[in-house]
Amino acid sequence: MFKNKTIVYTSGTFDLFHYNHLRMINYARSLADILIVGVSTDELVASYKTPPTIPFNERLQIIEALKTPDIVIPQHSLDHSEIMKKLNIDAFVVGDDWYGKYDYLKDSGVQVFYFPYGTGVSSSSLKKTIYDSYEKHLIQERKAKPNTVVESTVTD
Repeated sequence: MFKNKTIVYTSGTFDLFHYNHLRMINYARSLADILIVGVSTDELVASYKTPPTIPFNERLQIIEALKTPDIVIPQHSLDHSEIMKKLNIDAFVVGDDWYGKYDYLKDSGVQVFYFPYGTGVSSSSLKKTIYDSYEKHLIQERKAKPNTVVESTVTD
């Protein structure tokens, strides 16, 4: 709390920005007087899963363009202990795919909210859908191509 204002931090990769990202950020905003959004760097993401499709600077600019965050910062670590102390964070919001991972923050007096993404859209599912669609298209294109080129003669 800073000057009787609730400070909320939420973070993510925000690759292929979609509806569930927006819902989580809007939920965090509803809890906050001041909303800080951390965007995971490419190096951080690559340390635990496939690197993002969209480069860090572009993902950062997408989040900065939203009207809901007050501050957007790079996130360099999955350990949020230090950032919670430095920024006087009162609450942390993260997707429920991380359920239990950040319970240690409660020991520092930070409320932790695991936002329920539910089923549906995720960056991983979007990537898979795009890949599958592209793969299907390639297979169809290959089937439509002739196996050999037949020479034809031109007559006058």
